[in-house]
Amino acid sequence: MRSNFPNTERLSVVTAVIMLAYALNRFVEIPAQVIELQIPGLYLEFEINDSIMTALLVAGLAATGADWLLRDHPGRNKQRVFPHMLLPAVTALVIGIPLNQMDFGIAWWGGLLAGTILLVLVFMGEYIVIDAQDVRQPLAAASLSAVAFAIYLVLATTLRGAGTRLFFILPALIAATWLVSIRSLYLRLHGLWVVYESAIIALIVGQLAAALHYLPLTPLRFGLILLGPAYALTSLFSGLIEEKPTPKLLVEPAIVIGISWLGALILA
Repeated sequence: MRSNFPNTERLSVVTAVIMLAYALNRFVEIPAQVIELQIPGLYLEFEINDSIMTALLVAGLAATGADWLLRDHPGRNKQRVFPHMLLPAVTALVIGIPLNQMDFGIAWWGGLLAGTILLVLVFMGEYIVIDAQDVRQPLAAASLSAVAFAIYLVLATTLRGAGTRLFFILPALIAATWLVSIRSLYLRLHGLWVVYESAIIALIVGQLAAALHYLPLTPLRFGLILLGPAYALTSLFSGLIEEKPTPKLLVEPAIVIGISWLGALILA
């Protein structure tokens, strides 16, 4: 058993560049481009602005940064780095969504600091889980799964709060559900790539999101209602693949749905 840490200089450079991109976005304005599309029975309008371009830029930076950090890991043993690039990219992308909706001030800097800390922890977690012999691997894998679903909750809540149209929010939530579930299943199943099961989870949660879209729900309640099934179905598929006995198979999904929906009833 062993324990390794990422190169601190590389980690600092990657994190600093990503956070600098978000900070500079507040001071650099690029004229927005509006793309209009008229199809039978539906008018669509897309605005490509500096916030969208920055979000895509930092997602790419986080993915390539994770690749840079992991390439020289002494315990990688020719493992594919791509699965470990997904969560850092999604984390960097989602951090920018609430930041772009906040007024520039102390709270914004606090959000940027919290996002920086979260991103560093994700990078470190991915560095740990790539080595099956690392003594911290089980804890890091569980932590990354928790972070993935926390980010999912932030994304669903923020999109709902922004009043995003169903035509845009639905594909975003389906893609996010697929990415979060496939990463969590990869961690739970010790490197098994389950694409189709994750797609089924994404489609089920997407149908639920479409049904909830026009109900008078607060953003947090909307996010919590979706979080429960997303996590529960991920746990259920993991148990089915591992061939767990039925009682044990259903306990975790039932508890998670119960807690998330109770939270939606009480907290939201």
